[in-house]
This record gives sequence, C-alpha cells and structure tokens, in this order.
Amino acid sequence: MICMGVTASAPAKVIMFGEHFVVYGEPAIVLAIDKRAYARVEQRKDGKLFFRSLNLSLSGYFENGNFKVEEGDAREARLRFEPLKCVVDKVLEKSGERVGLDIEVNSAIPVAAGLGSSAATAASVAAAVSALLGVKAAKEDVFRIAFEAEKITHGTPSGVDPAIATFGGALMFQMDTGFRPIEVKCEIPLVVGDTGVNRSTRVQVMKVRGVMDRHPHIFRFMREIAREIVLEALEALKRGDLEALGELMNLNHALLYGVGVSDESLEWLINAARKAGATGAKLTGAGGGGCMIALAESERIGKVLEAVQTAGGRAFIAKKTDEGVKIEQG
Repeated sequence: MICMGVTASAPAKVIMFGEHFVVYGEPAIVLAIDKRAYARVEQRKDGKLFFRSLNLSLSGYFENGNFKVEEGDAREARLRFEPLKCVVDKVLEKSGERVGLDIEVNSAIPVAAGLGSSAATAASVAAAVSALLGVKAAKEDVFRIAFEAEKITHGTPSGVDPAIATFGGALMFQMDTGFRPIEVKCEIPLVVGDTGVNRSTRVQVMKVRGVMDRHPHIFRFMREIAREIVLEALEALKRGDLEALGELMNLNHALLYGVGVSDESLEWLINAARKAGATGAKLTGAGGGGCMIALAESERIGKVLEAVQTAGGRAFIAKKTDEGVKIEQG
C-alpha cells in the first residue's frame, strides 16, 4: 500500500571522545544531538527519481540510468544525490515496486563539518521511502541501507555516523566489537562551533598516520592514553559528572593537538569557550577546521555560546537526543 506522502528525520552527531585513535582500534564515544535532517517523499507517475535539497539549493533526477540536473552545479548535485539514489534503490528492491518518487531533503545540520549530515539524510530518506511503500524496515535495516550510502560518500566509513543517526542516544564504538549503547541519564549541554573552514578527512587521517610512522613508540603510549580517557569518560557519563567530562575533553584535545589535527581556527574557538567558563572544549571529528564542541554548566552555556560566536564561529547550543531516525508525518 502506498500513502500520499511521508516525512522522516534523523539526528546529527558529535564525537565526544576518541576520534582518530578509533582508526587504530581504540574506543570512541559518539553522541546524537538535537539538530536533524529531514526527508519528504511522495510518489510520482513518470518513473523518475527526483531529488531536491532545500539547504544546498540543488535538484535533479535519475531516469533510465542517467542523471539530469535542474538546479545548481551538475557535478555537485550528482555527488550529493548518488548516495540517496542508492538508498532509494535498496528500498525499492525490498518492496518489489518500481515507482517514480519525489524526494525533498532539508538538513539543519551544517554540511561537511563532521556532524554526520550525509548519514542523517540517508537514514531519513531510507525511513521515509520505506514507510511510503509499506516496507517493514527495522532500525537495523535503516542502518544497513544508510551505511551503504555512506560507502559511496566516504569510501571506507567506520559506520559510526549511520549508527548514531539511526539509533540516537550515545554509543561506544570500537572497530573489533562494533557499537554498544551507553546509558546517559544526565543532560549534556554543549556549544557546537563551526569554524567554516573546509577540510579533508583523508588529509587529517594521513597526518596522524605520519606521526605514528615517525614515532611509533610514542604513538603507542598516546593510543593507550586515548583509550583510558574514553574509559574514564564512560564512567563520568554514567554518574553524570560534568566536571570530570570537561577535564577529559581537554585531555583528549591535547592528544589531538599533539598529532597535528587541530588548527588555528579551532584553537581560537576552543580557547574562547574555555575563557568564557566552559568545563571542557575540544575539536570534534577529523579536525583541520570543521567543528569544535564545548561542555558547560547550564547557567554558563549562554556566555560560552556568545564567546564562540564573537571569536568567529557559527555556533549553536546542542543537547543529547535519544531519538534516532523517526517518522515525522505520514
């Protein structure tokens, strides 16, 4: 059964602890935050898969294996919509239907800033198309479909982004053991600051690999420290100890600075947040630009936000959300 139209959404994420060292088998802690990507899906009669991104001002359609742009740069449009076409194709395959669809996406998540915008968009499209076509899709199914889309976007992703976009809440991730939900009972008031500086994740990963190659013994100790920080942060989260969490964020950032993935744009915002009373502040994601996060007590969060904005960051207040991908309407 096909209904008239469905809207779904999925959350953004921040990496609280463990980025980069997770590549070498250490654990990381990831948090879903209350910025979301939305997908609205309706059926159309002509068999085309038509995509529109409101936040990127892009649109175009796939027909008979060809792509035609209608708004924006053709290369960028195809780059953005190919992963979403993969999502739609997977759901159509499960449904046994071959129908035309209008897919409109709109993300409140900053794009290419390390906050998981592409994975949240993919998860919301998967959920919306499944609901529209009456396909029973458990969250595990949505995760797997979004993960396939992320492989097109990022090559060899860890799976962290589609997992947190699908399930929400807080997760501990490790390469050899996968994902484990973390029970977090306290509020985690964060300021997220976007430097606006574009960066390549691949370049930052190679910087860290260079440090490991040149200083293997030192890097081994850094890995061990990164692991201990994550394990202590896990306990601090369980008992709701924001002061300890902040201290551990500062220690984690010191490691990331040491391996060369911070830069002037991030340091400027991080220092501003700490001076304004943040309990802790660090880069989140790949580094070399992108975003930072600052943890602050509720009464200080406004001052930290203002300080990060004054320092030049595009900043917003974020909170943990336990809501993963969900149907909003339809």
